[in-house]
Amino acid sequence: MPSLARDSEPFLRATATIDFDKATVKDFIAENSSANSSEQEQAISLYYAVRDQIRYDPYTFSADLNDYSASRTLLSGRGWCVTKAILYAACCRACGIPARLGYADVRNHMSTENLRQLMGTDIFYWHGYTEVYLNGIWVKATPAFNIELCERFRLQALEFDGLEDSIYHPFDLDGRKHMEYLNYHGEFADLPFDRMISDFTRYYPNFTGLPERGNFEQEVALETSN
Repeated sequence: MPSLARDSEPFLRATATIDFDKATVKDFIAENSSANSSEQEQAISLYYAVRDQIRYDPYTFSADLNDYSASRTLLSGRGWCVTKAILYAACCRACGIPARLGYADVRNHMSTENLRQLMGTDIFYWHGYTEVYLNGIWVKATPAFNIELCERFRLQALEFDGLEDSIYHPFDLDGRKHMEYLNYHGEFADLPFDRMISDFTRYYPNFTGLPERGNFEQEVALETSN
C-alpha cells in the first residue's frame, strides 16, 4: 500500500455502516475483484460493480441509521449517492485501500418532476461520494448513477481510472446544465449521520416525512420515453 500518514487507521476500519466484515459484502467483493490484482485494479473493478449493479434510487432515503450499512444496500440492490458511496468505501477498505466519505451540496438539474415537487428544490444537500487513497494521493469517486440511468437522461456516465477525480459533469451530452457543486462539507471516516439528517429535515420536510415517495425508475421511464 502507498505510504500514508500514521492516522490512516480510521480509513481502514469497519464501522456500523462501512460493515465490510459482513458475509454479504465479502461475497460481493469476491465476485467483483481479484485478490491477485493491484489495488488500483481492484478499486476500478469495484467502482463499476457498485455503480452499475446497485440501482440508483433516491426514494430509498431513510432516517434509520441501520439502512445506511453497506450490507443493507447490497441486500436491497438499490441505493442513492450516500449509501452507494458507503458501499464503495466498504469494498475498498476490505481490500486494504484507505477510503473515506465525502459530501458536497450540489444543484442537480437531473431529476423527475415528482422528486422535484417532494424536495421543493433542485439543491441536493449532502451529496455523497467516496475518496480512495491510490498511488500516494486521494482520488474522488462517485459511483451513484448506474449506466442505464445515464443513458435515459443523456448523461455522460462517470468513469473511474484510479488516477483522476470522478465527479459529476456540469453539462449533459446535449449541452444542458447537469450538476453544479455549490459547497463541500469535507471528508469523513464515517457517516456524519446526525448532521446530515438534521439538514435533510430542515431543507426537505415534505420529502423526509413520507414513508412512500414514488417509483423512481417508472418516473424516469415515463419522462424520458419521448
